Amino acid sequence: MATWISDALHSEAQFKVKHLMVSTVTGHFEQFNAAMDAEQEDFTDAAISFEADINSINTKNEQRDQHLKSDDFFNAEQYPKMKFQSSNFEKVSDSDYKLHGNLTIRDVTLPVVLDVEYGGVTNDAYGRTIAGFELSGKIKRKDFGLKWHATTEAGGVVVSDEVKIQANIEMVKQ
Repeated sequence: MATWISDALHSEAQFKVKHLMVSTVTGHFEQFNAAMDAEQEDFTDAAISFEADINSINTKNEQRDQHLKSDDFFNAEQYPKMKFQSSNFEKVSDSDYKLHGNLTIRDVTLPVVLDVEYGGVTNDAYGRTIAGFELSGKIKRKDFGLKWHATTEAGGVVVSDEVKIQANIEMVKQ
């Protein structure tokens, strides 16, 4: 069994959400980690976990970040971590996978499926074995208790319910 750990210097975890339904706001978590245990070279038996520190959220706007940490959204004080635990890593083609698992935000855990593009395995300049993965998917934020809602004077939605998840993760074999 090989254990792999995310390389923080070469990984990112982002989210994107529509604002006023005409533009997109991007945010990311500055502190997170991922781990993977697998025996198979194609990772089809991988057990994958991910955890993000909610207090590390960054949308390049301090007021918005504080609002996201409040009870209207993540409630970072009571629920400081967002967690994911895989249930299946399904190989679709040589480089495409479906990552099935349970995502926990606040006190809500729901099944999600993420698309994964496997970039391959190589060795870095330090002789470490590196594997690269790009993940993407969508969730409905209100399903997870991120309940804040507002409308414009014209009745338009300020923040969409749909949130796009994007992550580029470089894993280092231990």
